[in-house]
Amino acid sequence: MKATKAHIVKSLPVGSIIPTCDNSGAKRISIMSVRGHKTIKGRRSAAGVGDYITASVKAGVPGMRKTIVNAIIVRQKKEYRRADGTRIKFEDNAAVVLKDERGTPKGTILKGPIAKEAAEKWGGIAKLASSIV
Repeated sequence: MKATKAHIVKSLPVGSIIPTCDNSGAKRISIMSVRGHKTIKGRRSAAGVGDYITASVKAGVPGMRKTIVNAIIVRQKKEYRRADGTRIKFEDNAAVVLKDERGTPKGTILKGPIAKEAAEKWGGIAKLASSIV
């Protein structure tokens, strides 16, 4: 896991329900916590592209529903700025469900583009990505 050079806006607070973009069996997940995020008392922690989250599966195959999973945010609607000055935003928010804590995805296919910042930070996701933006 490497640091990112972009200034990523944290636009997905705890409680957000976001879709997944893989074939792990989960369709929608709800963010429960953001790993490694520190904040002040009373403020809800939030996640952005490349963040490691703990989530609850809200919709998906029956065996997967109501379970706690780890995931990585790979797309967000809110635009953020890269180090070269360009701004990037996606059409939707999306996450990838993980198999283990090292960043290995549970699914075998990732649908849609993946942010470059998430791919650089998490090598397992970069291997399966069809397109990196």
